[in-house]
Amino acid sequence: MSDDVIFVRAPAHEPRGVLRYRGMDFPCALGSAGIVAASKAQEGDRATPAGRYRLESGFYRADRMARPRCALDLHPTNEAMGWCDAPHSPQYNQLVTRPFPESHERLMRDDSRYDLLLVIGFNRLPVVLGRGSAIFLHMTDDQLSHTMGCVALRPDDLLALAARLTAASVIDIGLDNDR
Repeated sequence: MSDDVIFVRAPAHEPRGVLRYRGMDFPCALGSAGIVAASKAQEGDRATPAGRYRLESGFYRADRMARPRCALDLHPTNEAMGWCDAPHSPQYNQLVTRPFPESHERLMRDDSRYDLLLVIGFNRLPVVLGRGSAIFLHMTDDQLSHTMGCVALRPDDLLALAARLTAASVIDIGLDNDR
């Protein structure tokens, strides 16, 4: 994997941490259960999975912002886009077209959390049913409210980070004592 690494670190069981990249430090929100070993991750556990993952691509709300500067492939969202979180579905942890008969997240949310989101390559190739889905790097509020397992930054921080990413950027999520 790449040497272009975004580090996310937090104390055990804490829903907040620090994201470090190229001399920048940003406070970040994590899952309410904190960081968990990827091998123990489960759908709905509200934990952020530890490990090193590719940033695959992203999505943004073209009705709310211009395409952000980012080296990753970014796609404008629309009302038909969802992300399957139904643990027994063949489309689990994948982009789906709405209406979709099984449980899924809408990518075009009413709030601003998914105005820009980057797909973290956790449980993607191969997909393990029930291991966890929809792990993204996305926006949060100024209070850094916890997520359901994603990593989240304040809007200006995520835009600043996205502008500096490369196509080879990876994210390394771990506890404070992890190197």
